[in-house]
Amino acid sequence: MTAQLRLEKVTPDNVLAACRLRVAPAQERFVSPVARSLAEAYADPGTAWPRLVYDGDRLVAFVMAFFDVRFDPANPEDRLRSGLWRLAVAEDEQGKGYGRFAVDAVCEEILRRGQKRVTVTWTPGEGGPEEFYRRLGFRRTGEMSEDEVVGEMDLPRG
Repeated sequence: MTAQLRLEKVTPDNVLAACRLRVAPAQERFVSPVARSLAEAYADPGTAWPRLVYDGDRLVAFVMAFFDVRFDPANPEDRLRSGLWRLAVAEDEQGKGYGRFAVDAVCEEILRRGQKRVTVTWTPGEGGPEEFYRRLGFRRTGEMSEDEVVGEMDLPRG
């Protein structure tokens, strides 16, 4: 990993490269294709925050956060949730810190928006992302979102 890491918005100039990004074949059952994520972001632009991770001029990962705009503070069962919606690190770029960089960037944006907790969901299973998220500090909440485990992490109060 170099000091040239940065996030970029998805634009007409880089959208095709984003859609070509592929994770390792064994991970495909755990990660939606970037094209699907971008379609969901297009359909829900007020909630979705898609970004590309570059190392210099090289596209190395895709990350998409969500920001809960439907929160109802009058409903005691409702909790404000924002977090990591999608993360895909290119197959040949894994293990270099790009995933951690992407998660940290999402956490920074959540803090910037005034929230103190980040959530994530993952499909459980051998070879899945749970250990990665747990190493970063996420813990299981005991909840499920459809067939995915819900995890959360409190963010430091700056």
